[in-house]
Amino acid sequence: MAQQHLDPTDPTAGAVTGDALAGYLRAQATEFLRALRLHRETGGQNGTEESVDAARALRHSARRISGSLHTFRPLLDADWSEEMRPELAWLSGTLALEHACAARLERLLLALHRLSGSSAFPVQSVASAVGGRVTGAGRATGNGPVPAPTPTAERGNLTVGAAKAGALLERQLTLARTRAHSTALQALGSSRFHAVADKVAVLASEVPLTPAAATADLRPLAAAAGERLTDAVTALPLVTAGHPYNAEALIHGLSPDPAPHPQDGPWHQVRLLLRLHRYAGEVLRPDGAPTDVRLLAAGQALNLHRDASEAAAAAAAAARTPRIAPATAYALGVLHADQRHEVEAARFAFQQSWQKQAVGTL
Repeated sequence: MAQQHLDPTDPTAGAVTGDALAGYLRAQATEFLRALRLHRETGGQNGTEESVDAARALRHSARRISGSLHTFRPLLDADWSEEMRPELAWLSGTLALEHACAARLERLLLALHRLSGSSAFPVQSVASAVGGRVTGAGRATGNGPVPAPTPTAERGNLTVGAAKAGALLERQLTLARTRAHSTALQALGSSRFHAVADKVAVLASEVPLTPAAATADLRPLAAAAGERLTDAVTALPLVTAGHPYNAEALIHGLSPDPAPHPQDGPWHQVRLLLRLHRYAGEVLRPDGAPTDVRLLAAGQALNLHRDASEAAAAAAAAARTPRIAPATAYALGVLHADQRHEVEAARFAFQQSWQKQAVGTL
């Protein structure tokens, strides 16, 4: 007989106590230590599949531990929790930089290839740099080059500068990736990291719960995480996200101001809150029941939003490089506009997913 998975936030369901939180944190700490051992065995070599997998696993477990400490902090030793959370955030952020640079370069070169119809960008080799994935809002598959639209006069002008624009982006982002890799290796060899690893090793066997956690119900704290997410989504300009063209977003990005796009911040915050909401659901499901597919779709849309907004910022930054040729600047401008359109498409996709998602159901 198939097992039924009840809604953990249902007041008629049995309470989920601190034992579930302790078990989840111990499991994530164990995953952290396993990933750390794998990373050390590979020597942190740049670009190898094992090294990439190990760094990803370290990031994932660090984020889950940190997120759970945030959501369920009233049930954990306050001093220990407040000391651990920023350290785990520092670690996961540092480890994410190298992958972010590689994925951003992949996205931008593939977009240039698609926009210009040029054969100057080897799609398959670019994709292989980050494990064969091809990012973008449904425009590429990773199985070969993206078909080019019908050539136009504008396409001809774009092709002239696309190769140089791609070369400029590759220089800048490859340098950034190399620096990020060095920073990650330095971080993993630092006394700061060793202190974090030691505390995670202790966490794998001993979780510092408060005395009240043994009988406390986790569901109200998890529900509060869902309410914070709902409030943040309510504040988003979802009506604007339904428009096919957001001129204000494009104009700001093309201005000389290098500051982050003012429209993106609230969306990035929703992405973080959605992640906390999903992690809270994992804590409440010791049986490993899967997350609602609609919630996953909303998260994927926000991930695409983040990727496209950061790619657009990289294209705009490259366009501000002194003394570049007008054709190169033109190609980068078109690339920036394309990525801002991807941002709007991701916002619309999130809107569609969110309308189908009952946030109260974890």
